[in-house]
Amino acid sequence: MARTGLAAGRLAVDDHRRDSAGLLYVYPVVSRRAGGVSIGINLNTSNACNWRCVYCQVPELKRGAAPRVDLGRLERELRQFLDEVVHGSFLENHVPREVRRVNDIALSGNGEPTTASAFDQVVALIGRVRGEFKALESVKLVLITNGSLMDRAVVQQGLRLMAGLNGEVWFKLDSATPQGILRINHTRVTLDRVRDNLRITASLCPTWIQTCVFRMDGADPGADERRAYLEFLAGVLEAGTPVRGVLLYGLARPSMQPEAPRLAPVSRAWMNGFAEDIRALGLEVRVSP
Repeated sequence: MARTGLAAGRLAVDDHRRDSAGLLYVYPVVSRRAGGVSIGINLNTSNACNWRCVYCQVPELKRGAAPRVDLGRLERELRQFLDEVVHGSFLENHVPREVRRVNDIALSGNGEPTTASAFDQVVALIGRVRGEFKALESVKLVLITNGSLMDRAVVQQGLRLMAGLNGEVWFKLDSATPQGILRINHTRVTLDRVRDNLRITASLCPTWIQTCVFRMDGADPGADERRAYLEFLAGVLEAGTPVRGVLLYGLARPSMQPEAPRLAPVSRAWMNGFAEDIRALGLEVRVSP
């Protein structure tokens, strides 16, 4: 394949622009949580999501679902980009030396990826194209999701396919109270629904809980929020839901939502203390301040 010279500047952890490679669906980022290059797949090219999280970095975010995915274009873009990564000079030219490795291919982007009606076809496509590059055969496929649509057959089929592709799910849980979920994620999803969807997800594909913590209006998450979160995790473990652990992270890039001026990072001490409380339940915790 002839390489065309992708349009990309120097990548950094604080810049996750979706157009960084000049492509519609495929974008590379340096991920602090992944510790290397994450090749993003953005199915929500219309900036539509079924939730609206206050810390979201997507500009002009709107409520809705992903538009129809042009599977042919996605396949061409992914093959072109992976070819440049494996056989070209993309990593050398655009990635800092200390993180010059491909860690994963991530279904993430500008909205909830499982709203795409062709979600399972997208997963199969990624597996097929990745399989053309021997150097990438062990690279993980990650789904970053709010977990709200795991009852859909097309999503469950995609998760089954992911499990056979060294797949992993990062399932959002920013609060375990109805008030906190509404305040942070602007959704009225019930905790019973979250619990059921987490159980479905973890039964089909290796699953981590991902949680963003931050100060809002000058205050850390309150004692009631912290206690409810730990009680929710304890209940998940007691029910035998096989979660791998918790990805605990803070604010790395500015929010593009109206609440942005109200948000600030928690202290390193607060985050580490919360991580220790979670570990005391018997769960692994990976912290990204």
